[in-house]
Amino acid sequence: MDFRTFFAAINKDQDGSTFAPRAKKVRKPHGTPKTRILISLAITLVFGLIYFYIELPAINIHATELYWFLFLLCAVFCVAMTLLSGFSPDKGTGYINNARRNMAVPFYIACAIGAVFVIGSLAGAVIFRAKAYSELLPIQNGDFAEDIAEINWEQVPMLDEDSANNLANRKLGELSDLVSQFTVSDSSAQINLQGAPVRVSYLNYDNFFKWLSNRSEGIPAYMTVDMVTQEVTVVRMEEGIKYSPSEYFGRDLYRHLRFKYPTLIFDDVNFEVDENGTPFWIATVVTKTIGLFGGTDCTGAVLVNAVTGECQYYDMESVPTWVDRVFPSDLVISQYDYYGVYHNGFWNSLFVQTDCTETTAGYNYIALDDDVWLYTGITSVSDDRGNIGFILVNQRTKEAKYYSCAGAEEFSAMDSAEGAVQQYSYDATFPLLLNVSDQPTYFMALKDAAGLVKMYALVNVQQYQIVATGSSIEACREKYHELMISGGIIKDDIGERPEAVTVTSDVTDIRSAVSGGETVYYFLLNGYEPYFTVYASDFPEAVITSVGDSVTVTYIPSEQSIIKATSFERN
Repeated sequence: MDFRTFFAAINKDQDGSTFAPRAKKVRKPHGTPKTRILISLAITLVFGLIYFYIELPAINIHATELYWFLFLLCAVFCVAMTLLSGFSPDKGTGYINNARRNMAVPFYIACAIGAVFVIGSLAGAVIFRAKAYSELLPIQNGDFAEDIAEINWEQVPMLDEDSANNLANRKLGELSDLVSQFTVSDSSAQINLQGAPVRVSYLNYDNFFKWLSNRSEGIPAYMTVDMVTQEVTVVRMEEGIKYSPSEYFGRDLYRHLRFKYPTLIFDDVNFEVDENGTPFWIATVVTKTIGLFGGTDCTGAVLVNAVTGECQYYDMESVPTWVDRVFPSDLVISQYDYYGVYHNGFWNSLFVQTDCTETTAGYNYIALDDDVWLYTGITSVSDDRGNIGFILVNQRTKEAKYYSCAGAEEFSAMDSAEGAVQQYSYDATFPLLLNVSDQPTYFMALKDAAGLVKMYALVNVQQYQIVATGSSIEACREKYHELMISGGIIKDDIGERPEAVTVTSDVTDIRSAVSGGETVYYFLLNGYEPYFTVYASDFPEAVITSVGDSVTVTYIPSEQSIIKATSFERN
């Protein structure tokens, strides 16, 4: 049996008759051509409004999302016209030709959008515009000792962002009226508030139903975490925050911004408070300065009153001085990396790599002159685990300074600090750069597995084998000072010291106090006038010493009424 006979046999019904294949269904056109165009335009308009309301693309030629938005509109119109035009198998060619005519305009628009996108991207490609990219961040050379005053130890931020957020979450857990309705935001901004470094954290609605029950009053409070004292303050307001990222519909912060400023391109949005405690959202406004889509840079900021929703745009020169963060950290880092890699040309960055540098993998913040400056180390692109210097960038003005200082890369310093207390398995936070006796010094907290700060460490940038640790800032600082003197980095600032004296006597009085989070014991010995002080972390035997016990103390003679013992032994 050949194939024709076989297929004829299987196409026969049981009664022997042959059945024809089912005819394709005919879909009739919907209305007149003009009606179909109007309906397609209406469908496209409705889709566009819904998409814009949800995705909030900027109506700006420098915004890549605008091109995707326009392309989608063209595609929706074409699909709608195709479905409304119907289909008949015996008139397939005619329908195709008709569809081509109806969709010619959106098709050409889509092609034009694609062409503009490709040309604009090429015009801003790094390979052609390496010099322009390298000039995004103007950098001046600075003098570390002159520009950065020696640290006031009462203003050293003790916490990193994770620790501050943990404290804020614990504080929220103590507030029965808030904990069931709100959550603490995952991020917080470090600012200067009335001369003190603090982190401010806003609250989010826990879920949609909690928003429903609380939306009329708004979010009633925000939190501040003092970076020095570690004190968490819940700031309750007479009128709650009505505009935030956890709001819905028109009060959603990003939707509110987009409807107020449909053409602006926004980057970071930070939560800050002014000197009166009024909460604001600081929305960074950016543009593209190289080609259509390259060379992102800030042009200003929109300040949104978090309570009333009132908005005000400021260009960079007029941003209020109480605002601490306008330039996003990631943007600053990327702009320096463009400079470090491409200031000698694109091809040099690929092959010879002469004088090619980049930022290290982390950054931190320093408070200077009531502004917040971003700090990060600068290292060679060869990844040699050493820094050649570091930069400080003002996050309000983008003033940038480079400091040449060969030394340890931050993660090497973190390893040194962790190694000094390896028996505890503590984790070091990313370092903060301080001026200690005119020496660039890394300061970091050492945290346990639960994220609690247990100790502190100071590591010399240029000689990172000099590591001091302590359970308090005071103890850590004193050890670091002694190590720098013994290492010949600095001179003894009190001149020639008298020789140490060792005495043995009975304890006649014991007192204790907590200083910088660590217990300090004060001993008065029989026959001696001054009190001798020791830290419990340095000499654990002090904890079990009682009046009448015999102890041996070594100290440097002084006319002061309280003298720190350099050694302590219970006999």
